[in-house]
Amino acid sequence: MNILFICKHNRFRSKVAEALFKELNKNKKVNASSAGLMQGDPISSRIIKITKRNNIKIKGKPKYLSDKLIREQDIIINVAENVPSRVFREYKKVKTISWKTRDVSEGLTLRGYNLQTTRLIERIRKKVEKLVKKLEKV
Repeated sequence: MNILFICKHNRFRSKVAEALFKELNKNKKVNASSAGLMQGDPISSRIIKITKRNNIKIKGKPKYLSDKLIREQDIIINVAENVPSRVFREYKKVKTISWKTRDVSEGLTLRGYNLQTTRLIERIRKKVEKLVKKLEKV
């Protein structure tokens, strides 16, 4: 089974979900990766520091969504509030799930940014834990 976590740019939310899933998942029949809907900037050093502080290692450069990548999946998890679910409607054979997590605002103070990002990581962690438990039965 292949799972793909999607967010807008594959710089934070989907990368965090992928890393947490890989850490928590013990079912070798289930693989996870992540991608972004749009091409954007590389992962910022601020995001890398915050994720490390939360014991999460995000790896690799942002990967971008392609038709081929979608068709290779069994489940797509849209981790982003700002990625419309209708993008995946034509892929009838791929199950899609939406978590609707908000993007972290760049306009915040550093302290506010760190706090919001940490809260978002915890929300994603809870959703990933729930998903892993559900998939243990597969």
